[in-house]
Amino acid sequence: MKLIRKPFVFMRHGETALNREQRICGFTDVPLNTRGENQALDAQPLLLGDWSCVATSALQRAQRTASLAVPRHEALILPGLNERHWGVLEGAPLSQLLPYASTPAGGESWDEFSRRVLSALNGLLEEYPLPLVVAHSGVYRVIRDAITGTPDGPRIENARPVRLNPADNAAGWTLEPFENNAVENGE
Repeated sequence: MKLIRKPFVFMRHGETALNREQRICGFTDVPLNTRGENQALDAQPLLLGDWSCVATSALQRAQRTASLAVPRHEALILPGLNERHWGVLEGAPLSQLLPYASTPAGGESWDEFSRRVLSALNGLLEEYPLPLVVAHSGVYRVIRDAITGTPDGPRIENARPVRLNPADNAAGWTLEPFENNAVENGE
């Protein structure tokens, strides 16, 4: 499945205790820690304006980040944007993380995860001109895979919005820090 070629803004949730401890959060529904709440509040000035849609996963860390970073917007909660289920590796040290193409015991395969995420993202992109998506590192890896051909690369920082734009050529995308605090009507 391909990602629809329309611009959107993505932001990973703020920090959690498991992030701080370098552990796999996955599908485990953990809250933000104090630092994570402050990260979300720090993102607020960047995200002022009228978004066409603010969408989050169903996990509390993403929902709380959105409620702090864009308090004037009610979030559309999409379980399709939930982090990957890592099965027996939930809560394990990041050093035990398997290659993305591997399926952990009791967990979700990369293909299932990618289809779920891309379906949710494409639904948003079909309906809204410039959505803000607040989700997870794994969701960003699916996006990276869809636009570059690999999920590998540095982990996206907590609560740092990134704008993704289809490039003028037929295949490429540009990624840039989102610093425009003048979102008007989702454009």
